[in-house]
Amino acid sequence: MEEKLRGVRDSHGRSRLRHQGHGPLQAHVGAESRRGAQGPGRRHRPAGCCLPPAAWPCKDWPRGEGGRLWSRLPQSHSHSCSSTSPTAVCLVCPQDSLSSSLKTCYKYLNQTSRSFAAVIQALDGEMRNAVCIFYLVLRALDTLEDDMTISVEKKVPLLHNFHSFLYQPDWRFMESKEKDRQVLEDFPTISLEFRNLAEKYQTVIADICQRMGIGMAEFLDKHVTSEQEWDKYCHYVAGLVGIGLSRLFSASEFEDPLVGEDTERANSMGLFLQKTNIIRDYLEDQQEGREFWPQEVWSRYVKKLGDFAKPENIDLAVQCLNELITNALHHIPDVITYLSRLRNQSVFNFCAIPQVMAIATLAACYNNQQVFKGAVKIRKGQAVTLMMDATNMPAVKAIIYQYMEEIYHRIPDSDPSSSKTRQIISTIRTQNLPNCQLISRSHYSPIYLSFVMLLAALSWQYLTTLSQVTEDYVQTGEH
Repeated sequence: MEEKLRGVRDSHGRSRLRHQGHGPLQAHVGAESRRGAQGPGRRHRPAGCCLPPAAWPCKDWPRGEGGRLWSRLPQSHSHSCSSTSPTAVCLVCPQDSLSSSLKTCYKYLNQTSRSFAAVIQALDGEMRNAVCIFYLVLRALDTLEDDMTISVEKKVPLLHNFHSFLYQPDWRFMESKEKDRQVLEDFPTISLEFRNLAEKYQTVIADICQRMGIGMAEFLDKHVTSEQEWDKYCHYVAGLVGIGLSRLFSASEFEDPLVGEDTERANSMGLFLQKTNIIRDYLEDQQEGREFWPQEVWSRYVKKLGDFAKPENIDLAVQCLNELITNALHHIPDVITYLSRLRNQSVFNFCAIPQVMAIATLAACYNNQQVFKGAVKIRKGQAVTLMMDATNMPAVKAIIYQYMEEIYHRIPDSDPSSSKTRQIISTIRTQNLPNCQLISRSHYSPIYLSFVMLLAALSWQYLTTLSQVTEDYVQTGEH
């Protein structure tokens, strides 16, 4: 339901679909994935293992890079490698061999969002391929919408009818100039794998694609004016992704039907991530000629949105920033309710990590002039610690509590939104986090902190290696 916090994300376009995280699709799971470190020593392929050398064990890494972390992963992360050695275990194997077209889809996934590829690999069973195809379909739609070389007259019918192309085996689009145009040029491969999915997954993906295409067309030549329109825009490009993913989770029967049926809370999951990205990326969007902050809010402070970047307006800019962050915080109760319903560990991790990253990002942005001067990013160590910790609901609540406290203690009395900010944080603490207590890190011993940092580093290595394993596998075609 993230990066997609700049944690993990792709460079974005007008529709900002790329700013979702897996949950929504562009998951915020740290920094952009890079090639995992290669452990020294010669690698030995476990019998029956289908993965490439990057995941094989070696004498110095008896279980492969990240293999040491395998025992720490939730048991729901299935592994079907036929190796019988208790010490020579590969990182992760697909349950079934991939068709050539599905390998190509995973290759495109790595090319358009390597970090999201790593997150997908942690999903259980049928969800893995369904979410992969869901992502690629929406990536193709987003690429079409982003391409400013296509006239509006031509683009609108393409967006409206894009869902129908899923059922046209030969449809492709060869006129795009975008960097991700391969998903349009080779759309027959993606649509083939879409049609290979179970009908219950096809129905969800096609429906969300149709609704998103209509919404994108609506905002092609339209600025976000009111806060209600801000919610509507974020619904089209992120809330629908949250709704679609939730329906996929329920369709797979890994989650209860209520997860997919409660569209209000699924929508909030997407809106929270999207608003976080829009708030954080003010300066980048201004430099690229895009505006996503609602005019109803910023016009109370300046005449033009770009005026916030002027040094003489920095105090007004921060006040507007704090007002928008306060708006986004209102989605946190829905986020907590949504996450508390999840039962499958892989789904929980998939959804929780982007949310805690977004909360940490808002805390970093709150009352921070740097938003208007340069990038505001979560530190790499902070990101991997959040990824490692956000694996159960009590831990997620504790993380939320921590960052709510950070914001609360930094609220300026002179800020026009101060009373509203205090009110929503107090509501979150009393109604959604009644039993949480913030544990100061100063209470931890140096040995404990060293141990935590070691595990965080290994977790980071696991995610980056997993992404590389996926890329190597689809490229080498090993079985």
